[in-house]
Amino acid sequence: MNQPIELSLEQQFSIRSFQSQVQKMSREQAQEFLVKLYEQMIVRENMYKQFLKYEWGLEPPAPR
Repeated sequence: MNQPIELSLEQQFSIRSFQSQVQKMSREQAQEFLVKLYEQMIVRENMYKQFLKYEWGLEPPAPR
């Protein structure tokens, strides 16, 4: 994994749009947003871990 991951033009545009939105926020808004974004990243990471455990047969599927 020595090669950098390339972003599509759509992803690059999305980043620029996000940057523009963040620049319009107050410091307090940006800090609150950053904490919520970090929380979502952790939740996503946990979902990926659970999915991989299930796919690799390391854990039975979660009850619905």
